[in-house]
This record gives sequence, structure tokens and C-alpha cells, in this order.
Amino acid sequence: MTPAARLSAAIEVIGTLLAERRPAADVLKDWGRSHRFAGSGDRAALSSLVYDALRRRASAAWIMGERVGEESPRALLLGTLRLARGLDVEAIAALCDGARFAPEPLNADERARLAAASLDDAPAHVRGDYPEWLDAPLAAVFGEARAEEGAALAERAPLDLRVNTLKGGVDKAARQLAHLHPGAGNWSPLALRIALEADGKAPPLTAEPAYLKGLVEIQDEGSQIAAILAAPPRGGQVLDLCAGGGGKTLELAALMDGAGQLYAYDDDLRRLAPIHERVQRAGAHNVQVRSPRGRGPGREDVLEDLTGRMDLVLVDAPCTGTGTWRRNPDAKWRMRPGALVERVKEQAEILDAAVCFVKPGGRLAYVTCSLLDEENVGQVRAFLERHPGFRVVPPAEAVLSLGERGMALREAALDRPEGLLLSPRRTSTDGFFVSLMVRDA
Repeated sequence: MTPAARLSAAIEVIGTLLAERRPAADVLKDWGRSHRFAGSGDRAALSSLVYDALRRRASAAWIMGERVGEESPRALLLGTLRLARGLDVEAIAALCDGARFAPEPLNADERARLAAASLDDAPAHVRGDYPEWLDAPLAAVFGEARAEEGAALAERAPLDLRVNTLKGGVDKAARQLAHLHPGAGNWSPLALRIALEADGKAPPLTAEPAYLKGLVEIQDEGSQIAAILAAPPRGGQVLDLCAGGGGKTLELAALMDGAGQLYAYDDDLRRLAPIHERVQRAGAHNVQVRSPRGRGPGREDVLEDLTGRMDLVLVDAPCTGTGTWRRNPDAKWRMRPGALVERVKEQAEILDAAVCFVKPGGRLAYVTCSLLDEENVGQVRAFLERHPGFRVVPPAEAVLSLGERGMALREAALDRPEGLLLSPRRTSTDGFFVSLMVRDA
């Protein structure tokens, strides 16, 4: 496919997305099935262009004189080429020459708007490329910097790896992946970061021997930090109550040096399914997976024997995922206020359920990949009111588990009494909130 044909295909895919409100990955997969002639390079280029358009949806529409919810797929892609790809008017016009498989030529209005391409008078939610209804919640957290925070969330995310210390050290992993030119992480001593190609394409990491043998896992540095701050005790008893596919479970196992006992649970069997193969590949022999049995209130309690025994309970809570918009840009445009309300309710229920497992003197780590106070600071405050036997570990104390990097991280992140908030703009990671609480002895 020519670049012009790829642009036409992107306009088609975006049109489907706007009309059907389906996940971008599903729409792109369907497009690939119905266009078998497109090679892997074409599909990768198309995917990159579509995701760039979703990242810059509000600002791209704005410079073309349109607004989110009313914009045309063509306007969105033209604005994306100007803002996200940095193409000038003539370069865009060369792609839109009306030839076979190419978009129609630019009209006078499109040329003028692409030439101006100014966001100077745009409101914060446009400059930050996020839904207008989220402006107030983000302002409550970031104030006048909310547009800059949103803009950072509209950039491409890097490829971060976590070195599995059960299989080897960072130097060993760096040597095995030297052809990918990995750099050290900014905060996590376990992190390696690989730069993406110019079009945002990531290398096929899952085909690398270092990955297949369990030496490295794909994990954002912010997620790595969250597990490190939780500080699982070597030889202790730890419960990962919302384990999902096991990303943080595997890191906790490595941080415990394979000693003690780590229990991994999730109430959704589908989310939990990948963990078994991943645990085996990582060599995490101290992990015991507890799968839910039955449905509804009468389901068998597979965690009953853990009551009052845990040194640490990690609640990596289901959330709106606002901190992961760099990786899931379409999710921010499909998100609705009702989803936030539902997540807040669900988080409170999970936190309350976690209490019974924490032994006296034990710790409860609450983690979200959200930037919103309703899911973070507000959730912790409400929990402490319901459970006065817990207290927050001050972030200045919690970051000590990162050693010398900890204090620098605290300076970079948003330090709140209830916990630490990471964001792409502040820490070059996904957005994560981490709160560590201790139960009275």
C-alpha cells in the first residue's frame, strides 16, 4: 500500500470507530481480515496512524474547525498529520491528490486551517486531548497544569521491560537485548526502556529468547514502582487480591527472592487465565494461584484460610485507566461518567474485602492506574473513615524502598498525604497512584 492508500484506510477505520464506538483493536483486526492484501508493514502503519489520531482527537478536530463528537474522519486524520506527524500543508496535499486509493485533494478551507494549526485559543480539554467532562476532575488534581498533563498522556508510550531477578540481573538482560539498544529506567532498578521506531512500531519483543526464557517481562516502569513501594517482605505471606494476568504478581515474587508464599487471586477467571503460563516461564515457585469457584454469593471461598495471616495485601484495583491513555487512547473517548461512579463503588468493596486478610501490623497497598482523585485520594480517605485501625505510611517513608532514587521520585511525582501519584509528564511513566497503609498491631 502507498502512504496515500494507508491514509485512506485510516479514514475508513476512524469512520467505523466513530460510528460504532468499538475498541480500536477490534476494528483494526476486522479491517485486516477484510483486506488480506495488506502486509504486516501496512497493518502496522495503519494501526500507528489510527492510534495517533485517537491520541490527538480533540486538538486535531479543533484545528480543522470541528469538535469531538461532530468531527469527520477526514478532518481528524488531516489534523493528526499536522499535529502528531508534523507534516506541512504541501506534504499533506501530496498524500491527498485524488489519485487511485488516495483521499480527495485539499480544499481551500482545509489548506488554510492546516497552515494556521494553532491551539493558542483552545480550551484546556482540547489542548490536553481529553473528554470535556473530565476537565473538572483533572483540574482538581493538576490545576492549571491539566492541559500539559493531558498532552503528555497523548504521546506514545515507550516500551518498558522489567528484568526478572529470579532468572538474572539487569546487565545480563541488557547484553542479551543489546541489538535493541535498551537504556536504563529512570526510577526502577529493574527497568530497561527500548525506544520505539519513528512510526511508533515496537520490536517483536515476545519472540526474543530473553522473553521466552523469562528473563524479562513487558511492564511499564510506573507499574514496577508500585510493586517496589509495596515492599513485599522476603519470607513473608503476601496476597495479590486483583492479580489479573499476573504482571505485579511476578514482580512481587522476584522482590521476595522466591521465598515465603505469594497468593494470586482474581474474581474473573478470564483475567487470571494467562498467569499460569507466565508464572512457569518466570520460575516463580513461591506463587500459589487461587482461582474463584462457583458464582454469586454462594461461591466457594478459596481465600478463607488466609484470613488474618497476610503481611501484605496488594489491591491493584480495577479503575478507569486514565493513567494508561498513552497505550489505550480510544478508551478515553469511550469512557462515560457512569463508569467512574461504578469503579469507585467497586474499589471500595474490594478494599473492604481486603481488610480481613491483613494481620495486625500488616500492610495494605492500594494501587490504581488512574489520575482521578475520586479513585485515589478520595478512596483512601473514605477507607480510613470506615477502618480507623489503619493509617497511611507517609510517601516520604514509602519511597525509601527505592533507595537513593526514592527521594528523587517523590520530588518528581505529585506527593499527597494519602499517597504518591505518577504521571507521564512528571515521571515519564504511565499514570499510577500508590498508597501504603498499615494496620495497628
